Amino acid sequence: MRKISLVVLAFFLLLTGCAPNFQKEQEIVQEKDDSKEKAIIPKYKISDQYYQTILPFEPSEARGLTVSQLNTRYDIDEFETGLMRIAQNTFNPDKFLFQEGQYLDRKTVGLWLNRKYTDEQVEKLEMKAEENIGLNPVDPGEGDVQTRNRENPIYLAHILEHNYLVRGEDGTARLGGIVIGLAMNSVHYFQEVQYGATYETKIEHAVLDREGKRIAQEVVGRLRQIKGLEKVPITIALFEQESNSSVVPGNFFAYANVSEGSSKLGSWEAVKEDYVLFPSTDAQNNYRDDLTTFLNFKQDVEEYFPNFNGVIGKAFYIDNELQDLSINIPIQFYGKSEAVGFTQYVTGLIMEHFPNYIAVEVNISSVNGPEALIVRKVNQDEPFVHIYN
Repeated sequence: MRKISLVVLAFFLLLTGCAPNFQKEQEIVQEKDDSKEKAIIPKYKISDQYYQTILPFEPSEARGLTVSQLNTRYDIDEFETGLMRIAQNTFNPDKFLFQEGQYLDRKTVGLWLNRKYTDEQVEKLEMKAEENIGLNPVDPGEGDVQTRNRENPIYLAHILEHNYLVRGEDGTARLGGIVIGLAMNSVHYFQEVQYGATYETKIEHAVLDREGKRIAQEVVGRLRQIKGLEKVPITIALFEQESNSSVVPGNFFAYANVSEGSSKLGSWEAVKEDYVLFPSTDAQNNYRDDLTTFLNFKQDVEEYFPNFNGVIGKAFYIDNELQDLSINIPIQFYGKSEAVGFTQYVTGLIMEHFPNYIAVEVNISSVNGPEALIVRKVNQDEPFVHIYN
């Protein structure tokens, strides 16, 4: 069986897919406002499904905020990669290049994520009036803290910007569109006093949908006031993040486009994506057939190691159809030969239980760290298997 390292595979999946298509390195001229700069398009394009980037890499000025604003590592990863999937509905990867956001800086994003403040609160905080531009609701400051936070939760958790450059026939690249992700809280966490107990209030999806679309229209209006963004097409997408105890990420649930030169959002398109834990009540209620297949696989794994019950799966659905399944199997091994034998056994179970239109990834680990990786892509006859040394 062929081998592939976990690091290389993860990089390919995130940025460029998995089917090599090697081209010559290209030099282009990137147009920026009134200036022009030379840039390089890397020669390795692994798949037509994913965007190429340009070099030198230019990080967003708001880089790093995602980590501090979202609840879990799962949400952080999905918010970024899911926004790229949303972009593909509007910006063709064959024609556009990806670049991290260059227009919303850290201070601007921070101010937008604030609550809106009353005049008295602005004075108390010693803020400038022009900095009172928070997109979250006002906390009136009257009554007990829990009631105020239940009635006026923080809806907007984070704002993420991606830029898409269009290649011209004359060897230039200019901004062709901007994609904005709005991460919305399904749970608002708050404290009565600093360093005190943390409380929470759940936010209904219908409320997030309403508030997210309201905030989106305000964001579009503000983007049009930024130099360089007066006319470019805009896509804006809404993401519902999970609670801080979740072991699966949240998902995007709607997006809308703004045509060139307009400040009005077009009609909202539903995004039917979902991450589901196997086994779980959600899987039992909504995806029973797929859960049964997983449980049969789990049962066969457990026959290899009696009294073992640690097989966990994360399923990704689009339009209620299972797209890929990631499975973690933590096992205590007592030798490398045992790990190799178990990996071979699990590989056979993958081919036996899961139809080939589903992508499956299995990570086998022990207390010593990763032991093996098995990857079976869609319509693949023979999976990739890597045994860690």
